[in-house]
Amino acid sequence: MDGTSSSANPFWDFSLAVYGRAGVPACCLALQDGRGVDVNLLLFAAWAGMDCATALSADALERVDSAVAAWRREVVRPLRAVRRRVKAEDDALYRRMKAVELEAERIQQDRLFAAGGLAPRPGGGPALAAANMALLVPGGDPALDALAEALAEALGG
Repeated sequence: MDGTSSSANPFWDFSLAVYGRAGVPACCLALQDGRGVDVNLLLFAAWAGMDCATALSADALERVDSAVAAWRREVVRPLRAVRRRVKAEDDALYRRMKAVELEAERIQQDRLFAAGGLAPRPGGGPALAAANMALLVPGGDPALDALAEALAEALGG
């Protein structure tokens, strides 16, 4: 993620801040490609615990996920597939596709933010973020553990 900040959505701001941290993109992509985890939902779970001091339930995650499932399936995933396909063929087209995919993910995050109904408040932290993210990865995963560690280090926990 390398978009611009939008103070209207503190979840997007959080995602931009953490995705650029060392180790975070690789962990997120490993969970996406290896376990089918939606990175935006994973980041939402982390944001809820870290910045909103909110312990999510599986039902709550399912509810917010259902608000974006069609968008992810019909827009984000097809854009990602096209971007990956053209990567080796045309660098300029790849860059344009990456920008379009990022905009589609921003829209998905806006929808997650609206559906979640959360707002930043004190009291959150890396342990709560890790617990929320673990709901999305049944049985755990080394990439999830590494992501939780990277978030804790990056965000001072």
